[in-house]
Amino acid sequence: MQQQEGVIQFDLRWQQTATIEADLAALNAWRDMLWKLELIGEDPRRYQGYGFGNVSQRHGSGNRFIISGTQTGHLRNIEACHYALVTGFDPNTNQVTAEGPVQPSSESMTHGVIYGLEQSVNCVLHVHSPAIWNAAAKLGLPLTRADVDYGTPEMAAEVGRLFRESDAQEQGLFAMAGHLDGVVSFAATVEAAAVTLIKTLARC
Repeated sequence: MQQQEGVIQFDLRWQQTATIEADLAALNAWRDMLWKLELIGEDPRRYQGYGFGNVSQRHGSGNRFIISGTQTGHLRNIEACHYALVTGFDPNTNQVTAEGPVQPSSESMTHGVIYGLEQSVNCVLHVHSPAIWNAAAKLGLPLTRADVDYGTPEMAAEVGRLFRESDAQEQGLFAMAGHLDGVVSFAATVEAAAVTLIKTLARC
C-alpha cells in the first residue's frame, strides 16, 4: 500500500538547536544537481504535492549523520539551516533521536540503518526516479518487498536483508518496490553515490 509521501512514521525525539557545524559543500553541490534532474523536488502533479528526496552524510565517529530536513524538496538550494543531526536510531523501538534547526527527513531510519550496516558508507541519497524505479527489474537492481513502506522498522529489516542476500552493497543502490519511484544510493563519498544514480538513470 502506498503511503502519503513525506510523513514521518517513526517516533521522533527532536530537540530544536542551532545550526549544526559541518562541511556540507559537496553534499549541497550534488543535491543541487539532483534537484535540477528532478530526482529531488516538489511537484503538485507528484505525490500529492509533497516534497520528495533527501540527502545525508555521516557526521564524526559512530553512526551519527546529518540529513536534509523533512519537506525541503521545494527548495532549489539548501543551506546548513535546512539540515538536522540524527544522533540515534533504533528500528526495534521505531525511534529516531535528532537535533538541529529543523526536523529530520522521514527517511532518517533507512539512512541510519545503512550507516550502521556498512562503516565505509559516508553518504546516502534517497531520490524519486520513475525511470529507474520502473526499469529496476530489467536493470537487475536489488528491490525491497512491495508490501514494505518507507521509513518503517520493516523497511529497516528489508535493507538488512538486501545487504545479506543481494548485491546491493556492490551496486551501491537499491529500489523500493513499495515506495513509488523510491531509489536509494550510498557510497564512501557524495560524488560516488551521486554518480551511481546518474549512471543508473542513463541505463534506463
